[in-house]
Amino acid sequence: MAALTTERLMAIALELAGWDTIPADSAIYYPGTRISHVLIGIDAGAAELFMARQLGYHAVIAHHPAGYTGPVEQVYRLHVAQMIAAGVPESVAEAAVTPRIEALRAAAQVANYDHAPSVARLLEQPFLNIHAPLDELGRRVMQAAVDEACAANAHASVADLRDALLRLPEFAAARTEMAVMLGAWDAPAGKVVVSHGAYTNGGYAVAKAYLTNGVGTICCIHFPLEDARRLREEGVPGNILVMGHIAGDSAGINPYVKRLRADGLEVTTFSGILGADG
Repeated sequence: MAALTTERLMAIALELAGWDTIPADSAIYYPGTRISHVLIGIDAGAAELFMARQLGYHAVIAHHPAGYTGPVEQVYRLHVAQMIAAGVPESVAEAAVTPRIEALRAAAQVANYDHAPSVARLLEQPFLNIHAPLDELGRRVMQAAVDEACAANAHASVADLRDALLRLPEFAAARTEMAVMLGAWDAPAGKVVVSHGAYTNGGYAVAKAYLTNGVGTICCIHFPLEDARRLREEGVPGNILVMGHIAGDSAGINPYVKRLRADGLEVTTFSGILGADG
């Protein structure tokens, strides 16, 4: 059976995403070697680390950050590149991310960033989180699904995008239903962008930048209700399809799980991962 280090577990995720460096929202909290049995979930904290130690797992991988990993606003800035690629002018894209970047910097001062990592150290339990690289994998999977729907039907509706996404196992297994936060199910999809993989949702400013610069439908895994109301009140055209957080995260985690298993590791999924054999 294969045995890896925590550094190699991180490197595999970076390789799958085509990235060279660990992004600021991912980290190795407690390193380890000779890892062959892995527990991976969307969230993991103190209780899950203790459970993993009791059950004999060699490492725990969380998707969401479980401590301070670095200046996460750097990851949030990935929205800029995504918007520019979709045709949003650079100056508009930069202006759209500025307010949230300031909020992220302020929020970093509040969190008890060493809670779960300190538990990992006491237990000597190898522990890491991998966020943006796996979200990037998920973004590609979801974008490919909606692109295929649009290629097959030049008049695809928002409902057609939903149906295409439901053919992915993660969305088929989801207990939540997709929702239209702006627009309508029967509205033309137009140009479709999956806004994902930049630490967190871009909210009002990013959505408005897309929808007023040629994008017809934004697909995202969650979206603030108050921001959707503001867009409606302002008469911003277009559609926002909310796909679901857990299913969307799972769409990016599962290719990584598949790779680890192909490399010979025993991998158990838990804490919300859908569409994978546990």
